[in-house]
This record gives sequence, structure tokens and C-alpha cells, in this order.
Amino acid sequence: MKNYTVITGASSGIGYETALAFASRGKNLVLVARRKQNLDELKTKIEQMDKQLDIVVHAADLSVTDNVYGLYESLKNLQIETWINNAGFGNFDKIGEQRLPKIEKMLHLNIEALTILSSLYVRDYSNVEGTQLINISSGGGYTLVADAITYCATKFYVSAFTEGLAHELKSQGAKMQAKVLAPAATETEFAKRSFDVEEFQYDATLPKYHTAKEMAQFLIQLYEHEKVVGIVNAQSYEFELKDPLFPYASRTTNS
Repeated sequence: MKNYTVITGASSGIGYETALAFASRGKNLVLVARRKQNLDELKTKIEQMDKQLDIVVHAADLSVTDNVYGLYESLKNLQIETWINNAGFGNFDKIGEQRLPKIEKMLHLNIEALTILSSLYVRDYSNVEGTQLINISSGGGYTLVADAITYCATKFYVSAFTEGLAHELKSQGAKMQAKVLAPAATETEFAKRSFDVEEFQYDATLPKYHTAKEMAQFLIQLYEHEKVVGIVNAQSYEFELKDPLFPYASRTTNS
């Protein structure tokens, strides 16, 4: 039976480049995003690279809870080797000035969808050899950034949830690995959606940033390593592989 790698948010940015990186390693893919045309174009590009790969496209807005469950149910007949929860977006505003409909969608996507998909995948695959769950957090999932507090809070959740899951799986002797990738500034559509602007010039605005292709290569390093956290150093912008960063108190019981 074929194994598949699922990548959400695959239509652009880190997800798009991650799909190409996994395809170059001979991985069959399930590509998930809202924009079907972008996914179809990516599928065509991958098939031109390797006609032997099976590429499944699933267009869905994962900020809608029913779509999250629908996605997972649609993949029940596939063997999922790796699940990458990359879909998410940000927001830059002071808390009192946030547009709450956008914030609601961000909370649904960054937290709720990721939690549901992670939980379902762990439930079905935690004892399958070689499986990995990789959740995409942010440097803002370890450091609070001015005017992006709510976004950072969603990514603190992703970091804490995934690190905690990694501890839990290890304590259970599970075969699955849970890992978290924490990018810093990366040249994607993220800034445009966060600031609600048509264009964002990375060169003119930021002293340092990575390309989406570079970040996808960092993700591959994390995928191929035993460490739990892959994080971009906020000062040097070097990529670092680390053990979990949050304190963890294991539950003790009296016998």
C-alpha cells in the first residue's frame, strides 16, 4: 500500500515549497488548501518532476470545522505516513483594534483545525512505525511580538500543544514522532494577509528573512532528525534543532 504525506496550506509559501521538497524525495502527496487552481498547478508541476508519484488534491477552507472533519474522513482509505499542519495566517493589530471576524477565522484555523487534525491522526497512527506529525508554529510561538499578540498566542498554543504531545507519545512508547517548526520572517503571502495589504516588500522592510524554499529545507532537516523543535534563532537567523523548550511536569499518581 502506498504511503502519503499530507500538507495543509499547500497552495503557496512554505506549504508549496514543502510539497516540492517531499516530492523530490519520492513521496506521494495529499495537497490541501482553499485555492483549487493553485493546487492543480502544483500537482501538474510535481507530476512533471516525477510521473510515478500519486498526488491527491483536496480544496477546503479549514477555518470551517465541518471541512476539517470532512478532509480527514476523505483520506480514510489512504495510508498517511506524515501529516504536516501548515495552514494558518496572522494578524497585526492592537488587541482593541482587531477585526473580530478575521480573528475568529484565525483562531479556528490556527488552533481548532490543527488540534482536530492532530488528534485524529494520533488516534489512528500513533503506533504505526515511521509516522510523523509536524505542526508549523512560529518564532512568535516562543516570543511575544508587539501588535501581533493574538497571533502569537495562537502559535504559543501550537508550540505547547505539539511539544506536550511529543512528551506524551514518548511516555507511551508510541512509534509516532510529533515535531514543531518555528520559522521567523519568511517571504510568503503571510505578511500581505496579516497586514491586509496588496503588496509587502520584504527587502525594503526587514533586515533579515528566509525564502519559503529555505524554510522548506529547514523542515526537511527537522523531518530527518530526532529532535522535536526546529526553530530559527531570532538574532542570528540560523536554524537550530532542539529538544522541547517548554517546562513539562509529568503526571504522578499515588499507588
